[in-house]
Amino acid sequence: MKVLQQGIRRSGRRMKIIAKPNNNTEKEVIDSDIYPRPLALKSELKPRPPVVTVMGHVDHGKTTLLDALRHSSIVEQEFGGITQHIGAFSVVLESGARITFLDTPGHAAFSAMRARGALATDIVVLVVAADDGVMEQTLESIRMAKEAKVPILVAINKIDSPKANIERTEQMLMEVGIQVEKLGGDIQAIPISALKKQNLGQLTEALVLQAELLEIGADPTGPVEAVVVESKLDPNKGKLSTVIVQRGTLRKGDILVVGTSMGKVRVLRDAEGSIMKEVTPGYPAEIEGWKDLPSPGEQVLQVETEKRARDVIRVRQNKIAVEKQQQDAIVISEKQAHHEKEYKEKLNYKRSLGRYKLKNEGPRKPEIPKDDDPTPTLNLIVKSDVDGTLEAVLDTLDTYNSPECKMDLIHYGVGAVSENDIELAQTFNGIIYAFNINCPTNIQEMAENLNVKIKYFNIIYKLVDDVKEEINSRLLQKEIEETIGEATVLQQFEINQGRKKVAVAGCRCTKGMLRKSAMYKVVRNQQVVHTGQLTSMRHLKDEVDVIKNDIECGLQFSDKTIIFEPGDTIVCYQKKMVSQVTSWDPGF
Repeated sequence: MKVLQQGIRRSGRRMKIIAKPNNNTEKEVIDSDIYPRPLALKSELKPRPPVVTVMGHVDHGKTTLLDALRHSSIVEQEFGGITQHIGAFSVVLESGARITFLDTPGHAAFSAMRARGALATDIVVLVVAADDGVMEQTLESIRMAKEAKVPILVAINKIDSPKANIERTEQMLMEVGIQVEKLGGDIQAIPISALKKQNLGQLTEALVLQAELLEIGADPTGPVEAVVVESKLDPNKGKLSTVIVQRGTLRKGDILVVGTSMGKVRVLRDAEGSIMKEVTPGYPAEIEGWKDLPSPGEQVLQVETEKRARDVIRVRQNKIAVEKQQQDAIVISEKQAHHEKEYKEKLNYKRSLGRYKLKNEGPRKPEIPKDDDPTPTLNLIVKSDVDGTLEAVLDTLDTYNSPECKMDLIHYGVGAVSENDIELAQTFNGIIYAFNINCPTNIQEMAENLNVKIKYFNIIYKLVDDVKEEINSRLLQKEIEETIGEATVLQQFEINQGRKKVAVAGCRCTKGMLRKSAMYKVVRNQQVVHTGQLTSMRHLKDEVDVIKNDIECGLQFSDKTIIFEPGDTIVCYQKKMVSQVTSWDPGF
């Protein structure tokens, strides 16, 4: 120890005693997190409104049904007839019963949002159009409801349509596992017309009866537990999220934690924008006061103080970091094992040759990065109004994997286009896609001055169509062969040219026309035996430039060694450059 200390002093260092590592660190990290409370006793439960999710295929009338139930005009606000967000609102029926409804998008790109709706609900109303029957998103909605183990009630909509066929729709439902009561099952199927408001009373009575059978209740006391339905960034109000309270009573001033986000409730609003004093279980509310935008689908938990919230967030961030380290360690070990395997194989090979070093083996030269990659690139920045829609757009863009053109997502986020977005787009020569948001005047002027494109969309498939057009405009043109005409060889003739005999194909044009200046190929038994140009094209004894259909002619190729056989096909073609079209198919 004395020698060690002298050595440390000579090197100008000071010795530092470090405490023994604490082996209980992981346990402390786990115990300091926050979790939902144990299930409440049945005696503690109070009745609450059932949460009903309306699901189904696009354009089958989900939003129209909700419009009729709450006497509003949601459909007029939706773009292209497609619901882009999850709408959560409470409805008071004529009987006085209250129901919280969730309207989920039916478009193929919004499957994740539909899944969140199924997981946060008590009853699923499956809307099926009587004129279309069971479609792709109908099947997906059924699968999600069954995975969430949620009871299903079927609303056969559009019975007022001339093409409506209720019996066929019920039979299609039976074929996919939905046993309706009319055909001996236990699932109610009610024919309605949301547009004409037919049989809506029968549907709401069935919903109330189903809720009573389920004996839906919740504990309104204690810390709040809720689920995030949707999140967005409002330019005036800041970060907002729509939640449905599942336990406890949410009030102004409550401190909430969602994932690695926290917030203190400043304002509570209902679906109409009216300020609420408190929110009991089963009701939706929009919360204002988040420091970071919470992710939809995550659980909301209440804590006592802001310090406790920061501690929970720090613990969760540490957990995420540890998980990432474990994943990285697996990748590193796999690469290390691969490297050791290659090294041992090479070492054994050198030893078998009795050599210390192989020929041309030396220090590896540094690789020079290639900047001359001819593959075109499309750089994108995506901004959306809410987090769920942004997720759907990104998931759709993530299906692109064509090697013909690279697609790089430079940046994405919720909220209006900012100066930072403009600068990024200029730096990377990118395009900004603004989905269902407006751009301030000063940002528009900045984009015009810097020649940055900002494209505005409010329907997802139109945004995808525009991305396809941008990809097509960047694809390199490719060379194709365009067939002009075909001829069949009838017989080979030989003519004298000086002292040599040259083969001439006696042909008849069977398709299109033959041009002397074009390219030709000789096809025999479906194999191309020669490709080249002509030196002579004659009809009878006259030299011509064009031979039309069903006319005989003599063709002499520039290659004098070719031998023709009766039955050979001579194809006349020309090469041309055409624009390519991307093969990307996002599924809709």
